[in-house]
Amino acid sequence: MIHTSPTLVIAGSVRPRRISPHIAQWVATLGRAQSDDAYEVVDLRDWPLPMDDEAEMPQRASYASALTLEWSRKIASAAAFVFVTPQYNWGYPAALKNAIDHLYREWADKPVMIVSYGGHGGGKAAAQLQEVCEGIGLRPIATRPALRLSRTQIEANSGEIDPAEAFAGHIEEVRAALAELSQSRDATIQPTTA
Repeated sequence: MIHTSPTLVIAGSVRPRRISPHIAQWVATLGRAQSDDAYEVVDLRDWPLPMDDEAEMPQRASYASALTLEWSRKIASAAAFVFVTPQYNWGYPAALKNAIDHLYREWADKPVMIVSYGGHGGGKAAAQLQEVCEGIGLRPIATRPALRLSRTQIEANSGEIDPAEAFAGHIEEVRAALAELSQSRDATIQPTTA
């Protein structure tokens, strides 16, 4: 099934030396290769949303900031999401939490895949992020790829990585998660018959 609404692959780190955009691009490329779904990478560095700058609660969708309005349209246009998140001190980055917290209704009832990475795979960050996703009405899929970085990669802190090489051992898990996300997306779009 060909979809016009994209799956947004959100690179969740804004640090100067980060690999989340490389991983996000890799995930999007894998997604495009195995389905007709449209995948678009969204880099949070391109969305400098100030911390708590809206006077109204996000549930009211009464946004004053032009950037928040633009972010609202971007998220509302998506059919599904992939969050690519590092694990920082056993949690996920503040920039990702802030981007999520700027909105509410725009996320509702859409499937989401969480891809974490870190020295131990980022499972603690993924678990926290899943709880938040459930709280705002997103529907996390069961498979959560946890990409392990080697000590050498972590200490290099270069911001450069070839995910296809670095995470070759995780490719089948990522593909399985993308297939699960696509099925969940199709189930959302297809009307049910009684």
